[in-house]
Amino acid sequence: MKSFRMPTWLAAPFSAALSSGAQAATPAGASPILGAVTWMQDTLLGEVASSVAVIAVAVVGFMMLSGRLNWRYGATVIVGCFVLFGAATIVGGIRTAAG
Repeated sequence: MKSFRMPTWLAAPFSAALSSGAQAATPAGASPILGAVTWMQDTLLGEVASSVAVIAVAVVGFMMLSGRLNWRYGATVIVGCFVLFGAATIVGGIRTAAG
């Protein structure tokens, strides 16, 4: 079965209409909630959190090398830190690939 693909000249007006509708649909009380979420994001991804993550990766790496920590668990901690701090880049890559 062949999938339908809309021509670019026809899709542009629809995408512009959809994006402007999404921006206009912001609820009235969203500003304080958005501010709180932005503060949480800045706190969780700020300089203090980055310093704690660097120390955690160093400690986990030292424990893995000294044989006190399972390699699989240590790798999970390190990959988790990369995913946490690289989430914005990962989402941007997925959006670019999907669009």
